[in-house]
Amino acid sequence: MTGKNRLRGVIAAIPTPFTKTLEPDIDRFVSLAGRLLDEGCDALNMCGTTGEATSMSLAQRKALMSAAAKALPRDRLMVGTGAASVTDAIELTRHAGELGLAGALLLPPFYYKNVGDDGVIAYFSAVAQMTAAQATPLYLYHFPALSGVPFHPALVAALRERIGPRLSGLKDSSGDLAYSRTVAAADFDVFPSDEGSLMEARSGTFAGCISATANLSSRLCAAAWRDGDAGALATASAIRKRVASGPLIPGIKAVVAEMMADPSYALLLPPLTALPAAESEKLKHDLEGILGGSLGF
Repeated sequence: MTGKNRLRGVIAAIPTPFTKTLEPDIDRFVSLAGRLLDEGCDALNMCGTTGEATSMSLAQRKALMSAAAKALPRDRLMVGTGAASVTDAIELTRHAGELGLAGALLLPPFYYKNVGDDGVIAYFSAVAQMTAAQATPLYLYHFPALSGVPFHPALVAALRERIGPRLSGLKDSSGDLAYSRTVAAADFDVFPSDEGSLMEARSGTFAGCISATANLSSRLCAAAWRDGDAGALATASAIRKRVASGPLIPGIKAVVAEMMADPSYALLLPPLTALPAAESEKLKHDLEGILGGSLGF
């Protein structure tokens, strides 16, 4: 994507609501997504780690993508299409392209560890070649703590040389801003996963952020990104610090359930489990203290 169509700004890594029969809850997903976009998110990253995508089937992921594309602005949707299987990643990335979504975010092949760069390059080359007709912008998802396969800077450079300008950027969930700066300095769109980097992003270092906790602080993050509101960013960062002090995805979903006044938003797919009731109440109480009011923000 070039110019005004490039993904930029505050991108919430949106959780996926589920039904009691372990299916994505499309209506609740669309309701939450619409609220986040209305409250200041520039775009949404669906079917990522926070969205529990690796616990979902291909059919479920494709159905959720299709429903989102029908109900929401497609130019504001980035979708996770990574998979351990290259053929699965190709199928998901092709579907994203056919739907006209704004970008496909790909984990590296994450089951086999200690694979050489040549193997990772072969994987991404296959995805790019087999989805060339759709030409969806591709983004790398650097999350070595979970994937075990890092995109070190030399590998990023090699992938860019092989794939070309269609490889549009990288989400960095390593927490290492020095790494983010190194990759971004090579004229690459980098999105750290911590909204605390938004002021640096405003200065041009990064393209924005892709954050799980932006689901809980979308208005605050938007104020920081668009207006340079340091106070709003400090509050958003305090929210992130508190939520990240416990299990992140169960915590996000517990608070989203409170925000949406709907306990069904707290449901998770196995193997993830909900926060114990006392822990959930303590989290909500602490966040209300940070905000100085209710969680209906």
